[in-house]
Amino acid sequence: MNGTDIILSVDQLTVRFDASPPLLKRLVTGAKRRTVHAVEAVDFQVERGSTFALVGESGCGKSTIARTIAGIQAPTKGAVSFMGVNVAGFRTRHAALPYRRNLQMIFQDPYASLNPRWRIGRIIAEPILTHRLMTRGAALDARIAELLATVGLSPKDAQKYPHQFSGGQRQRISIARALAANPAFVVCDEPTSALDVSVQAQILNLMKQLQRELGLTFLLISHNLAVVAHMADRLGVMYLGRLVEQGDAEQILARPLHPYTRALLDTVPDPHAPHRPRARLSGEVPSPLAPPSGCAFHPRCPLADARCAAERPEPIRVDAVSVACHAVAEGRIDAAQPDRPKDQQSLEQSGDAA
Repeated sequence: MNGTDIILSVDQLTVRFDASPPLLKRLVTGAKRRTVHAVEAVDFQVERGSTFALVGESGCGKSTIARTIAGIQAPTKGAVSFMGVNVAGFRTRHAALPYRRNLQMIFQDPYASLNPRWRIGRIIAEPILTHRLMTRGAALDARIAELLATVGLSPKDAQKYPHQFSGGQRQRISIARALAANPAFVVCDEPTSALDVSVQAQILNLMKQLQRELGLTFLLISHNLAVVAHMADRLGVMYLGRLVEQGDAEQILARPLHPYTRALLDTVPDPHAPHRPRARLSGEVPSPLAPPSGCAFHPRCPLADARCAAERPEPIRVDAVSVACHAVAEGRIDAAQPDRPKDQQSLEQSGDAA
């Protein structure tokens, strides 16, 4: 990967939340401070014009990373370098404004992210006016009509309200709003999770088409591996706030190394092998208030030993993939992947069958 092509670089990103009881209650009851370890020391880079996907179970920190990159959440430690500037270091809205134009976000719920009291034209015009790209008038109206047409809606829809549209249409409006300021980078936080399968396909194909035509870069947050197979160039797998495996998406989906990645892929139904053996995860996801020592996955991992419980694994390179796992480093896990989807197309078909 050429360093000059890196549009986003996340370096040792850590986000923690104070979940302690109020001070007076702590003084009276003797309760201790409590900290939620949402994201811990995450590193990854995104190449311009590509799609980097983050996957994992709910509560693993994916959306927290997305909100931090978008400037909604401040990091506890670490750096977020966007177009060569550490955007996590901004302390005022005015300082961040020039970079916010190039970094927009599509939210998970297309209805909650749209102001129900505003007409669609005003919603799409908001980033244009905020960044002073245009003033109100005929040119702005023409730009709104152009954006609506780009996402497959009618220019007349600018006069309607969000409740007059279906879920898929509202997500198209969210995409139009994200494109209004001509961004270089779009954070997509579960953009299709609230939609049915047929509408999901329409939205994903629209995103890929816009990426080709406009040269967009996507950070895709998802728990749907079929969506990831369809969209991603590179993939990061998260567990309890940490990246356990990342690299070329096609290689990870075809030959996962980390036991957690394998377990995630085993949850995808395969219509070509409905009775294939599957790894089952035992136990529950540990609380981020008290993450386990050593490897966070060791309480649920069938390959865990004493070293896994005591020592946190460091990432190692295996071909085009970085994986943090003692079993992989020690050769205790077989790299062969029998009875798995052979390619991205078959994984997408498996997701459709589900």
